[in-house]
Amino acid sequence: MRRHVFIVTAVFMSTTALLAQDLTEDQERAMTARQAHMSLYGFYLTPLGQMAQDRIPYDADVAAAAASNLAAMAAIDQSPFWVDGTDSSLENSRARAEIWTNPDGYLEVKQNMEDATAALALVAGDGLDALKGAFGPVGQSCGACHENFRAPAN
Repeated sequence: MRRHVFIVTAVFMSTTALLAQDLTEDQERAMTARQAHMSLYGFYLTPLGQMAQDRIPYDADVAAAAASNLAAMAAIDQSPFWVDGTDSSLENSRARAEIWTNPDGYLEVKQNMEDATAALALVAGDGLDALKGAFGPVGQSCGACHENFRAPAN
């Protein structure tokens, strides 16, 4: 329950901060949706990563549900999230301009995430070893996006 409150609070705070900037309605909506989407990635990745690192006990039902939801989110058309003028030049955005200047590179990284999460969803409920084996490529795809398309935190 606490995690849900945190996510809702984070999204609300992001939305409130966005409204203080001089953005168009489309830019505000895009950034709010994008940040909420990324928060939900983290929400589903957290228990999977903790299980894969033996930090919490493996639970097949939790793993299968989280991986399935993660794969569904990765498959969503995210293009409406990336409106021009919503890059890291804004106070509350960490999206590098390379998303817009290198769209093929971004789409490749996004496709890798989609493929890796789909593969994870197929096996996450089949045991800890299966989860661990499929989790690495998910982490690598996340890292590739962060390295190339996300600005460092201030």
